[in-house]
Amino acid sequence: MDRLTAMRSFIEVANTASFTKAAENLGLSRLQVSRHVQEVESWLQQRLLHRTTRKVSLTVAGEETLRRCEWILHETAELEARALYQSQHLSGTIRISSPVGLAQGLLLDVINDFTKVNPDVTIDILASDSFSQLVDERIDIALRYTSQPDENLIARKLMAIDSVICASPTYLKSHSTPNEPNDLRDHNCFIHMGGATWDFIRDNHHYSVVVKGNIKANNLVTLSRSAIRGTGIVRLPCDLANPLISSGQLIPLLTEYAIPNSSLWAVYLSRSYQQPVVRQFIDYVAKCWDNDIKLINL
Repeated sequence: MDRLTAMRSFIEVANTASFTKAAENLGLSRLQVSRHVQEVESWLQQRLLHRTTRKVSLTVAGEETLRRCEWILHETAELEARALYQSQHLSGTIRISSPVGLAQGLLLDVINDFTKVNPDVTIDILASDSFSQLVDERIDIALRYTSQPDENLIARKLMAIDSVICASPTYLKSHSTPNEPNDLRDHNCFIHMGGATWDFIRDNHHYSVVVKGNIKANNLVTLSRSAIRGTGIVRLPCDLANPLISSGQLIPLLTEYAIPNSSLWAVYLSRSYQQPVVRQFIDYVAKCWDNDIKLINL
């Protein structure tokens, strides 16, 4: 039996605490995964898992074996990565979750460039502004706007992205222009994923405004299109807002106030076996997105 394959099955069972979930994630049958784990226990002559009808957990020996197996697979992946770098040929599938606006803009651009150079790489994109479940949805890389990534995940910061408050020329023709954050209380503000509190900073003073509006969505692209149609004010990350501002579809507001920004991170499971092609794609994206995104100068 391929010992690396058996170790991957053991790692997946240990991390998911389930033979069934591990089998689904690995694309194997439950029986195959069970045999792989039994084989590892046979090699080591140690019981690695406590098994009950309800729960799977690691023994003390299993905890140590998990660390060592992960190290072995990491070293194996490094060897494969070096070989791939030398051959300059990548293949495989990368499954990425991304915010919708990013997926339709910056991410799509970088994916097109990456796959032109690596035509044997397939990339599956799950576009959603909701946080994907990496294990359940079998995500290799999740791109997330956040100020603080989940401590249970490995995270690599890609760039900082400023945000901006904006509205269409049509909206501003029929409504007063807000001059300070509190003015937003009198406007129709589109709300993203329940985030009705908008924060601002000016001269080291912090301002928080609870806004209200008639459209709420878990998708920033939906909100940006609503704003373009002239019915309200929206808060957008600058990677999505800048092209709309450049084209004159939206106008930035309250630009003398800073909005606490979030950063874009690539996150992935801390104990997943990562294919070299995934690691190289993350490196490629980090290189392409080496500059922070701020509001354009008009």
